[in-house]
Amino acid sequence: MSRLNCRIAIAALMIAFAPVALAQDHKPSATITLSGGAVAVGVGYTWGNGELQFQGKKYPFSIDGLSIVDVGAARIQGVGAVYYLKNPEQFAGNYVAAGLGVTVAGGGSVLTMQNQNGVVIHLHSTQQGLKFNLSADGISIRMKS
Repeated sequence: MSRLNCRIAIAALMIAFAPVALAQDHKPSATITLSGGAVAVGVGYTWGNGELQFQGKKYPFSIDGLSIVDVGAARIQGVGAVYYLKNPEQFAGNYVAAGLGVTVAGGGSVLTMQNQNGVVIHLHSTQQGLKFNLSADGISIRMKS
């Protein structure tokens, strides 16, 4: 790859992940709690339910997603901060790992992800069970009625 192409690629990545980096400097718009599970042999599946707390109201939601290079099963509990949320309708969508991705240490992980509406979630989770690489490559969040 030429130097110019490399510089263009780096600049594009910096622009794409700017909201993730800037979110850490802002007050969260909302918070979430969730619980669920995951099971995998090569390709994994994650599922669960949660609650968005936004402007004094609670909104239930469900999650599901896929991950790769996983082995095992786990029960997941998590809490998170939500940034750039202006209304609850923006929260639902397809999230992808962004910026720092996943760090696994001592049975817990920190995941930063962003959806198509620019909403950023910093999720702190704990796991119970045997699971290797609980890294969600794509998570879908749906609001419940």
